[in-house]
Amino acid sequence: MPDPTQDGAALARAWIENSAFVAHLGIELEAMEPDSARLRLPYSEALPTMGEVVHGGAISSLIDTAAAAAAWSGAEVPEKIRASTVGFTVNFLAPATATDLLADARVVRRGGVTVIAVDVRGKEGELIATSLVTYRL
Repeated sequence: MPDPTQDGAALARAWIENSAFVAHLGIELEAMEPDSARLRLPYSEALPTMGEVVHGGAISSLIDTAAAAAAWSGAEVPEKIRASTVGFTVNFLAPATATDLLADARVVRRGGVTVIAVDVRGKEGELIATSLVTYRL
């Protein structure tokens, strides 16, 4: 049974801080407000697919993590916690070359499933990828 004093944002923070996969990638929570979250993926030598271009799978993992954080940030914690990404589309718009990445996620719609829009930008503010994520709480 979830802690009745814990809200969705606290649950999301705890998950990000304790997830082995999130830690492996180095993803950091920068900000969270109801229905939005900003996460950072610092560039490291482990992320490139070729040369210094960050692998699309790493970017997709950042997107998925940011979307989950935004989905939980404005949610009530249910009696039985079950959550998963139902699906997402990602459009890669530019290469992320040797740069930290910032993912800004915002809830577009809440209901039976939650829809989240995520934009990923490089350190100079250039748009690297955009995504629409469907998440079930």
